[in-house]
Amino acid sequence: MPFGVPSGVADPLQALSGRVFAAVLFDLDGTLVDSTQVVERSWLALAAEIGLDPVRLKGFHGVPARGIVDVLLPVEERASALKRITVIELDDTEGITMLPGAERALHELAGAPVAIATSCTAPLAAARIAAARVEAPTVLVTVDDVLNGKPAPDPFLEAAARLGVAPGQCLVVEDAPMGLEAARAAGCATLAVATTAPAGDLDADAVVGTLDEVRWTVSGDGIRVHRTRPPRPASLESAY
Repeated sequence: MPFGVPSGVADPLQALSGRVFAAVLFDLDGTLVDSTQVVERSWLALAAEIGLDPVRLKGFHGVPARGIVDVLLPVEERASALKRITVIELDDTEGITMLPGAERALHELAGAPVAIATSCTAPLAAARIAAARVEAPTVLVTVDDVLNGKPAPDPFLEAAARLGVAPGQCLVVEDAPMGLEAARAAGCATLAVATTAPAGDLDADAVVGTLDEVRWTVSGDGIRVHRTRPPRPASLESAY
């Protein structure tokens, strides 16, 4: 469930207002698709199998599996754990759905330079995209395509390169603090969605609850992001 943004924020997109971008780079899990329960189930299952305290799993959202096992496990256990979590995650896609506003965002950006840059492996990304029925853009960068995954900037740098766009002209849409760190390191502008972390934990140029709160326009000079117009109060509707 999205955490949302503080109600006192007049325009959460103010920092991006008027800016024009050459490309948009989306994260996958927690940004376009809701896979949080699946991810948690998978890692808790692995923790139970190998005797790992599940408390130690906190704080790794957005980090590739190999990065997690490298931190948490001894060298001699990492390969087997990585192989096992890969199997567990590929076998469990039940309940994965598109997040609010994701389908519309991809539709509004159709034909524009857009990519997905994810911490998933290529097979896992394909499985989750299929489960959520995402009409994914042609450019998909997974952890298999880069030397270093998030929070290193490599995934976003690779996505920008494949699109032929300078990173500084890209807007990254992310839900995870580690992913936002990667985007900033790549030199990209950032739009955070508070779907998996509180807005206060998201260091981004702008923060919204979900993609349902924004609209996208594509023109000859580039891509703009706008705040979704709030519905007219019923008292005003009746006056017209």
